[in-house]
Amino acid sequence: MKHDDPLLRIIACPIDKGQLTLLLPEQFLYNPRLRRRYPIIDGIPQLLPSSGARVPDDEHERILRRIGP
Repeated sequence: MKHDDPLLRIIACPIDKGQLTLLLPEQFLYNPRLRRRYPIIDGIPQLLPSSGARVPDDEHERILRRIGP
């Protein structure tokens, strides 16, 4: 998956239905509101609520610095 993938415009977090941010090269989608990341496996986003993992506070802060305001 790439930043210009049209799929990114229509997929949403399965929990709060909000926008997700693609993080590369790690290959995951991130929801900063819930501090949850969803893996992308073989190019397919894993968007079941059970697929998401809550990130620790320090990782959340690191991700926010990368994605900006």
